[in-house]
Amino acid sequence: MARSELDYGGMMHRAMQGLIAEVLRKVARDGLPGDHHFFITFDTRDDGVEMADWLRERYPEEMTIVVQNWFDNLTVADDHFTITLNFGNSPEPLHIPFDALRTFVDPSVEFGLRFETQDGEDEDEDAEVDADFDLNAEDDGDDTPPSGGGEVVSLDRWRK
Repeated sequence: MARSELDYGGMMHRAMQGLIAEVLRKVARDGLPGDHHFFITFDTRDDGVEMADWLRERYPEEMTIVVQNWFDNLTVADDHFTITLNFGNSPEPLHIPFDALRTFVDPSVEFGLRFETQDGEDEDEDAEVDADFDLNAEDDGDDTPPSGGGEVVSLDRWRK
């Protein structure tokens, strides 16, 4: 049976990456408004990730960065963003492709996205996006990234 030409999972994945790009562009232009700040987790093994060797050694698979108090040189392109962050008084530039993202969380408004890829020949087909957020929720002051609690909905069950 032929696959549908409408790859809803891939389209949703790209739309969520576009949303993150739009948020980061606004922050690059205007700064972080109010209490907003971000936890961004990415796969350091992704071919397009550029970072200092000592950071890659310390985070060989995955790294979570916090965009909050001090960041510099935030630039956003269609497929990646770059940012300089301070690691122990050492400013380090990072180049992070949107395809390398695993989570994006803004705990100030309890907004979070989780991107998952499953091992397989066609990663775009297996992309899943989990959006957990409640814009009306009160901030409890806990800035730790969420440990889950949301349900990941696999779009595979509706594919033919």
